[in-house]
Amino acid sequence: MNEVATPRPRRFDREVDGILLLDKPSGISSNAALQQARRQFRALKAGHAGSLDPLASGLLPVCFGQATKVCGQLLESGKAYRVVARLGQQTDTADAEGQVIATLPVPPLDLETVKVVAARFLGDQTQVPPMYSALKHEGKRLYELARQGETVERAARHIHISDLEVLRADLSEIELEVACSKGTYIRTLVEDVARALGTVGHVTALRRLRVDAFGRPPMVTFAELEDAAASGDFAVLAAFLLPIDHVFMNLPRVDVDEAGERHLTHGRRTWPAQGPAALSEGLKARAYGPTGRFIGLIDRQPDGALQPTRLFVRAAGLAG
Repeated sequence: MNEVATPRPRRFDREVDGILLLDKPSGISSNAALQQARRQFRALKAGHAGSLDPLASGLLPVCFGQATKVCGQLLESGKAYRVVARLGQQTDTADAEGQVIATLPVPPLDLETVKVVAARFLGDQTQVPPMYSALKHEGKRLYELARQGETVERAARHIHISDLEVLRADLSEIELEVACSKGTYIRTLVEDVARALGTVGHVTALRRLRVDAFGRPPMVTFAELEDAAASGDFAVLAAFLLPIDHVFMNLPRVDVDEAGERHLTHGRRTWPAQGPAALSEGLKARAYGPTGRFIGLIDRQPDGALQPTRLFVRAAGLAG
């Protein structure tokens, strides 16, 4: 008798929308962390907003479903880190995972001396990205070239350091807390600070504390995700997700009626339920339907109409 094979359940079979503020552990890549979180949610679509080096831990925003549309905006956000640097040794990767390529004695340092030097790095400046980075040169990642022993010219980038606090300084280590703009390489900053202190240095520990769009919120660990998934109740797991509109809370809210929701979700103009005078011309806002569902972003046209600019609803869920 022929047996009928039981179809295996799909690995990713859920339409999940929302943002998970994952506490990535050190020792794994951002993509590996993303895939592990995705498996817990069985999410059909997922992405992360801003890579962390394997050595680094801390806040990794993981976006599911419709929330993947905000990944680009989150990449533009400022961020904050806590970093520990070893002085006296330089590595080829600028962190503890690399090989030591230079050593220098560390001059006598105290907390106040380091604070004075660190203050020089506040504000607008330029920074040359490290060779061990994910930037591309002629189609290849820089870290791929670096592993082959190649070095190429990298254009300096404009960055901004809004805060640089020295938490600790001793004979061999300094600990800093840094608030910075997008595109800032903390490994390069550490090397520059060490050089200004008269020595060399590299990162031994790095933790992302904040992405500006979220403030400094509680993060979710893999252990918490695993416990929630083991409960068998998806609602317990989904409770860890932030709604997509959390990213846009700086924008005003506008509500539309049923007809307005139908128009917006089909990409057509409409008018706000409270009247066209509620928004100034050209003002961007977040739009909601009569049940409170977040529809997406709109801007007001000269005639008072609302024009959808970015929708966060699925075609399958649109009204007819």
